[in-house]
Amino acid sequence: MSATGSDAQGMPLEWTEEQKLFPHQVGFTCPPHDWDAAPSDFLRIAPGSVGVHGWMLHVPDYRHRLDQRTQNFAMLEEFASVMANNGADVCAQVGSNWVHASGKGVQGIADFCARLSDKHGLAFHMAGYAMVEALREMNVEKVALNAVYHWPEWWQGTIGFLKEAGFDVLWAGNFVDQGWFKNQEDVNRKRWIFDGDLARRSFEFVADKAPGADAYLANGMVNFRTGENNQPQRMLHLTPHLEEQLGKPVIAHDTALYWRIFRSLELAPEGRHGQLLERLNA
Repeated sequence: MSATGSDAQGMPLEWTEEQKLFPHQVGFTCPPHDWDAAPSDFLRIAPGSVGVHGWMLHVPDYRHRLDQRTQNFAMLEEFASVMANNGADVCAQVGSNWVHASGKGVQGIADFCARLSDKHGLAFHMAGYAMVEALREMNVEKVALNAVYHWPEWWQGTIGFLKEAGFDVLWAGNFVDQGWFKNQEDVNRKRWIFDGDLARRSFEFVADKAPGADAYLANGMVNFRTGENNQPQRMLHLTPHLEEQLGKPVIAHDTALYWRIFRSLELAPEGRHGQLLERLNA
């Protein structure tokens, strides 16, 4: 990257390698009221040349409604602009529902990501669309969705987006549909954090419902108490074990987004994190 001058305060208009804190700089944003594990998880598996910064969207009175995502979709451009101004090479949006809540459709989201990337001079990725890109990379046609904690209008929107992208969805359902909870209210009280053993049991349930799937998917930002001292962990930490258990690829919105970021950086993660991410080492 070559310098192109500075503004009135001496800040660079285009960051050089000498001015950046890290050779590879990644920015994450997430919905309000959700402490996002993505920056921590991504940084822990990235090479030492990578630095990460987070920016939580601010929406007063946010209640996790899809219409609030639609109304605040333009904030993603502000996020991309802020990250570009500070020397980010890639910026990534966490939260799988934003793509279908936008009403733009699959091609519309692809165009939106390309426009922000071109306008701000970085790579802009969305978790919901990264899932589509990851499935295409894996040559997957038939999928089954473990919709985990997502309530019906959320995961049904994800299914609609996947079908529009050309995938055959053999089965989909959340923890209520799978019989682990009596109703959505009981699921919501868990605040996206569940017993560790539920990861195995829920994926076994989905695999039993859709044995012909090419891959099994997980929605959103689900956490299971599988870490040391029962610390909650996202799908990134569970994927290798689940793939060994099921004998097929397991792809979640977090791992799909990390894969897409690494591909833009032309880097690979350190360690084993499932078939999708390990393709970057090939």
